[in-house]
Amino acid sequence: MSTSGDPANPDLESFREQWRAEVRARQPATAGPSNQPQHQQQHHNHHQHNRATPPSSAAGGATSSHPRLGGHPRSQPPPPTHKPPVLKDYEDDYVQPRTFDEPAAAASAGGDGDAVPGSGPSTATPKEPVSALEHYEKAVEREAAGSLGDSLRLYRKAFRMDDRVDQQYKNKHFPKVAAKAAAASQGQLVAGGAGPSSTTPAKPLTMKELIRSFAGLAIEPAQPEIEGMPQPPCPIASLPDEILVHILQDVAVLDVGDYVRLTRVCKRFAFLVATEDRIWRRICLGSEWGFGGMYNHWQLGISGEPLSMEDLLREAEAEAEARAQARAESGAGVSSEDDEEEFDDGPIILTLGERSEKHAQERAATTLSLFRSSVYNSSWQRMFRLRPRVRFGGCYISTVNYLRPGQGATTQYTWASPVHIVTYYRYLRFFRDGSVLSLLTTNEPADVVHHLTKEKAALHTKNANPHLPGSVMQSVLKGRWRLAEADESGITASGSKLSPTDIEGDVVVETEGVMPKYIYRMDLSLRSSGGGSKGAVGMSRNNKLVWRGFYSYDRLTDDWAEFTLKNYKPFFYSRVKSYGVMGE
Repeated sequence: MSTSGDPANPDLESFREQWRAEVRARQPATAGPSNQPQHQQQHHNHHQHNRATPPSSAAGGATSSHPRLGGHPRSQPPPPTHKPPVLKDYEDDYVQPRTFDEPAAAASAGGDGDAVPGSGPSTATPKEPVSALEHYEKAVEREAAGSLGDSLRLYRKAFRMDDRVDQQYKNKHFPKVAAKAAAASQGQLVAGGAGPSSTTPAKPLTMKELIRSFAGLAIEPAQPEIEGMPQPPCPIASLPDEILVHILQDVAVLDVGDYVRLTRVCKRFAFLVATEDRIWRRICLGSEWGFGGMYNHWQLGISGEPLSMEDLLREAEAEAEARAQARAESGAGVSSEDDEEEFDDGPIILTLGERSEKHAQERAATTLSLFRSSVYNSSWQRMFRLRPRVRFGGCYISTVNYLRPGQGATTQYTWASPVHIVTYYRYLRFFRDGSVLSLLTTNEPADVVHHLTKEKAALHTKNANPHLPGSVMQSVLKGRWRLAEADESGITASGSKLSPTDIEGDVVVETEGVMPKYIYRMDLSLRSSGGGSKGAVGMSRNNKLVWRGFYSYDRLTDDWAEFTLKNYKPFFYSRVKSYGVMGE
């Protein structure tokens, strides 16, 4: 830059003089040109010092404002430009809404930071955190995603900038006092109608009372866009309830989520969705989303092949033994040849079609018997919400973190040995035909869930096609699943017998082993997680799988071995929209 004066522009000359004065005044606090080699030698130490210095520090002000004058910027450098920004968008989707959208080619090809369509309300690439609160919020997100290394680094930086940043986070995201004051003022306005002069708060309506108040309402057409113009036509408002219920039932069979979201359209739809028990009965008894597709017997072989005659014979023998044991426990004896024919304990081998029809009738009978129980109070909607069931519209993900001691560099003297934080993931995706895919990998969910399909598993069988994007599926294990039966987990550790509603939540998964002679068996239990207590309305249902046992079976020696569950974590359900409505 030229330093000669410019008489035609006195403002520019005045600015240059002022800038030179500031630089000369700050030279004693920064490294001069003669110290440049020493500064290059201590690059790492100086960088760590700048990371620990708060933004208000006067010593680092010149280096952060003018990086070209020497020193290093206090903030972390931006991510590499060659990394596609679409991965970061998916990562944020996984942390907050727990849903995965299909990859957007336009966002990854453009590289201009556009957001992925449908991934969230944000339309730009998230900026790097600056304040202590922003670092703390980012650390919470990274911890929820399982990246403990990044979260620890962000936590340290946030507390160095402000040692009370955790209180700021609580006050921002969990404002208890503000919420109580707002609720009190709202109650006063509703009760008095004129202002804070009224002291008697209005009693809020319960959910049942609110739904009953919608009974006599009709579907109202939309208001005209221009005042004074006639209302636009609304054909659905003139339909009788019989046809309207039939339409809603077809929507519910296609997607229960869309059916429930119809309550946001109008109060009439909210009343029908909440009170029309015929639709909820169809959902519960059907195999699309309900308990008609919850199998208590194997439907396929471990690799997805149909059941063999040996499998059918083994199942028939087990059922015959169960019948004999049940009759022995009940004390029923055999007194004549007619009774012996009636209580024949021999195995009854059925064809696949007869077996499927028999099990479907058993599932329907079990559902109808539980409908009258005190747990569900003769409510099909309550049964669908509370009864354990496997979900097919996404996959279950387990994030595992553990510490591994490292070794320091031989050329340096350190006071402590480094510690590595190892993170890996387990994926389980269930299918309606009774098959399952199991994957153990270090790849993050955004890079895996869209490839967790049967087509990709067949494409990459035996390490085939390693050059394709879905090569992560080379280590996928095929398997099968079913719900546990009463004779498998009907007794607790104390010896007491469980009720049918307590046993239903147990899931048995069998997959291939790393070698052909092995079979892996996972014993899991369906649970619910989320805000609220047990039975709360806003609580997420059947979105968690906890471990009960993990075993390995050797086909050659007929031996079982048990794996330790020390570092294993529960699976959490994540919706993946690219799987489609039916999750196939």
